[in-house]
Amino acid sequence: MVKRHPHSPVITREDISSTDPRLFDVTSVFNPGGIYHQGQIILLLRVQNRGRETYLVKATSRDGIEFDIATKPVEIRGMQDFPYPYYHIYDPRIVYIEGRYLVTCAVDSEAGCRVVLFESEDLDTLSYLGVLSDEGQRNGVLFPHRIEGRYWMLSRPNDHLGADGVRSGTRILAYASDDLCAWEEQGIVMQGRSHFWDELIGSGPPPLLTELGWLHIYHGVATHFGGGGIYQAGVSLLDATEPHKLLARGVYNILEPRADYETMGQVPNVVFPTVAINPVEGPLGMDTPIYIYYGAADSCIGLATTTLRTLLPYSGIDLGALP
Repeated sequence: MVKRHPHSPVITREDISSTDPRLFDVTSVFNPGGIYHQGQIILLLRVQNRGRETYLVKATSRDGIEFDIATKPVEIRGMQDFPYPYYHIYDPRIVYIEGRYLVTCAVDSEAGCRVVLFESEDLDTLSYLGVLSDEGQRNGVLFPHRIEGRYWMLSRPNDHLGADGVRSGTRILAYASDDLCAWEEQGIVMQGRSHFWDELIGSGPPPLLTELGWLHIYHGVATHFGGGGIYQAGVSLLDATEPHKLLARGVYNILEPRADYETMGQVPNVVFPTVAINPVEGPLGMDTPIYIYYGAADSCIGLATTTLRTLLPYSGIDLGALP
């Protein structure tokens, strides 16, 4: 389905080297946002220090394996306009639209978690644009270009309260906007499947456009184990012009915790996909490599590789039946 890269994990806490007291001897690095742009892969790393403070740190690479990692956190501007006192900004997702980077993040606040949108020219600074809605949400993911003139986003309401007291969700919703400020709900894209690998769900990387529709990689959590939830990755296909419409969805996960760095760590048994990119110039063909970066056990960043030819059958599409 997907193959772990032989150099995975590609970024660990030992790779964060800084004299900045906020980044000295950090505890973990995981759940990056990422994009391939102008010949390089850019990641925004979620870095957690010994105070359990969270910062975003920029990393760049030509080959997707060896990264040049900044020695200070990304500067975040404009959060005085966010309506609540907040604690952490984390789990970024990145797209590049109309000459600027747009970044969605989860923000923990006194009112709960919100999906917040930022813009940037260089990913060294992020400037606050607004919030998706005034309700608990996570895993906000923008589509990488307008669809029939409108911006689109997937997000997961935090309306499920687990036995451990942690809020999660069982539904991925689609939203559309003319201006990135006012968002209108377009409907439910998909729901969790009780008793299977994806009981709880949330979007992963920004979707990839293919000839068949939008390839949507998501995470699922199996909660019916005594030892706690198991985070896995799966794949679905959304309509190209009406992305709230689900065309196909795989029965099986495409990546589950098996390597030591996925089963052991700050939060064991987690693979959490957040980046899926074509690491070369040109269109995404059936055999073009796709790099999937993911948080592993909330401790480090793993890399898995695949292609559309491999993934699409696991979304439920029969390639042999295509014209």
